[in-house]
Amino acid sequence: MKCVLTMLLSLSVLALAACSKVPAGNVGVKFQMYGDGKGSLQELPPGRYWVGWGYEMYTFPTFTQTYTFTRSASEGRPVDESISFQTAQGLTVNADVGITYHIDPAKVTLIFQKYRKGIDEITDVYLRNMIRDALVKEASNLDIESVYGKGKASLIEAVQRDVSEEVSAVGIDVEKIYWIGELRLPETVVQSINAKIQATQMAEQRQNEVAQAKAEAEKVEAEAQGRAQAQLTIAEAEAKAISLKGEALRQNPNVVQMSAIEKWDGHLPTYSGTGAVPFISLGAPVAK
Repeated sequence: MKCVLTMLLSLSVLALAACSKVPAGNVGVKFQMYGDGKGSLQELPPGRYWVGWGYEMYTFPTFTQTYTFTRSASEGRPVDESISFQTAQGLTVNADVGITYHIDPAKVTLIFQKYRKGIDEITDVYLRNMIRDALVKEASNLDIESVYGKGKASLIEAVQRDVSEEVSAVGIDVEKIYWIGELRLPETVVQSINAKIQATQMAEQRQNEVAQAKAEAEKVEAEAQGRAQAQLTIAEAEAKAISLKGEALRQNPNVVQMSAIEKWDGHLPTYSGTGAVPFISLGAPVAK
């Protein structure tokens, strides 16, 4: 009896060991490795299933996955997974790259038929190789300054398009491929780029200083021209006023005499032989 119980217990343990679970948010693929139905696939929803001898179970998460390929041993796998590529000049650039994607639940079987691997192997091997190949292809048309500077964003966008086109048909939807941290360039290249950036900034500063000095000079000149123009305008106005006044006096000669009479204090001017001749005409003496 004891032997029977031991056997039953052993069989129960083996039975449990032969069961696999498809967690929530995953789709399972049961693959037959041997026998008449070798190579057949069965897609399974979340639950616990008997796998049995000659079968393997693969699970594919259908929620968003994020993976980083970095040099750091504390991210991803504990090995250097960073990606290197070359520019148009043949300079090597090393980068840490991340990917975010999800699997179409309706195409899980198609994905397994394509790669014959689980999600971890697909990510570590196939997706990483696709990203590397796309970087090599796209960066080969760019110089180092474009990769390191303004072309950095457009480069990773082009890589995302290439990888998305390659895997979308089998049911992997790439949400984003992105840089992690700064690109790693040869030290001599970094120094050269920094020196060029500094020279450009200094040149721009000099141009700004020249433009500022020119603007200040133009301002002073404009102010001087403004003052000169104002003085000229005043002089022209005064000359015109004098001209108009002279013309009026010529046309009305009695105005001068009338003005003198208006200012006369009632005393006749005296003449000592040295003073000016009175300008008021007294007229002929009146006969008595």
